[in-house]
Amino acid sequence: MMLIEYQSQRVSLWYFRLALVLFILQVIIGLWLSINYAFTLPQELVNIFPFSTAREIHTNTLVAWMLLGFMGGTYYILPPECGRELYSPKIAYAQLIIFVAAAVTAVVGFLFGWTRGKPLLEIPFPLNALIVVAALLFIANVAMTIIQSKEKSALQWMLLGGVTFLAVMYLFGMPFYKNLNTDYYYWWWVIHLWVEGAWEVVTASIVAYIIMRVTGVDRKVVEKWLYVETGLFLFTGIVGTGHHYYWIGAPDYWLWWGGVFSALEPLPIVLMVVDTWMHVRERKNPIVNPLTWYYIVGLAIYHLVGAGLWGFMHTLPPINYYTHGSQITVSHGHLAFFGAYALLNLTIFYFAMPRLKGINKYNDRLGRWGFWIMTIAMFLLGLVFGIAGILQTYLERFLDIGYSTAHLTMMFWFRVAFGVGLVFLAGVIITVYHLFTIKQSNLPAPEPVVTPAANI
Repeated sequence: MMLIEYQSQRVSLWYFRLALVLFILQVIIGLWLSINYAFTLPQELVNIFPFSTAREIHTNTLVAWMLLGFMGGTYYILPPECGRELYSPKIAYAQLIIFVAAAVTAVVGFLFGWTRGKPLLEIPFPLNALIVVAALLFIANVAMTIIQSKEKSALQWMLLGGVTFLAVMYLFGMPFYKNLNTDYYYWWWVIHLWVEGAWEVVTASIVAYIIMRVTGVDRKVVEKWLYVETGLFLFTGIVGTGHHYYWIGAPDYWLWWGGVFSALEPLPIVLMVVDTWMHVRERKNPIVNPLTWYYIVGLAIYHLVGAGLWGFMHTLPPINYYTHGSQITVSHGHLAFFGAYALLNLTIFYFAMPRLKGINKYNDRLGRWGFWIMTIAMFLLGLVFGIAGILQTYLERFLDIGYSTAHLTMMFWFRVAFGVGLVFLAGVIITVYHLFTIKQSNLPAPEPVVTPAANI
């Protein structure tokens, strides 16, 4: 028995599986990074596997598994949304092979020092070129599927716009510029406009589709909020990039323009939370698998707290002047990425993977354990990093104590972070195991209401 409407949706399964493997790898390397902070390691060990290499692997596996989830999710929702098969499943598989080959080669290359050294964009140019090829194949496949579909919807075009924006922004991080300030100016175009622009548009589109399918809420309601949220994400995100420019020698006015618009960035996230509760009230379907809804609500709340409120407080100019680059940034980054994108991918996986296996109603007991362990542990991890960051800011930037001396007082908190990280890893392993071995529940489930695409 298959619960998918189109056979080409099956291409997404390998994207999901590989993403989950990289998720585990990312968390394991993150634990190693916390050990580096929490303990004084022998120099011989540091020489073999230095902190910089581990950080490269940690951040780049994060980007890789996020993108694999976005791509797989797009390939899953596009056929039913367009009312036709994917333009080319072969292109989708070729794209996956190219992308994964580039990602694996990059990780191995980091171990041997093959890196550009550009923070978060360390992948060497030849591998970057392969990733661009994979991105172009992805855009072409999505575009042709939408263009050849008989039914058109706002969600389709929003999704195409998001993935195109995502690929275009990546290009600005590929070249090196002779002037370091110029180089970091465009570096922020990738780092900030990816997560505050392109990724947000893709997130809004995918969540909108899943909400319609899970709740049966009217498409017009969802698309109305989709327009508002996407417009606000782009409006606040693009100008809000300016709050980073103070640190690269850009004119002073960017500090305030960026600060003001960064203050507005939580607004679309608040609307997303409100939107989620509206769907709960207006739903036409019973929630067949409550765990998927847990992830949707968790995504909205974490997004608001981690990316919105915590990011807003941290990036206010008078505060960021002292906290920039401290462990407070690490706290914000972990809460924001987990809330906005890790939970998004896991929402996609729990929505799609059972259906790809022909499972309508699944036993979610193990999955609920994984959800609560991960979400609670990540909250505690963000709190611990935040405490360490406040301590760091006070000692280094108010009392003018040297980094090494200040770090000695922070090591206790990093040991706590390592312990919490172990708990988080347990939640990740439980979740991944559940997704790979998910089984049909014995309880019958009602058929959901399908909301068709609206012609325009």
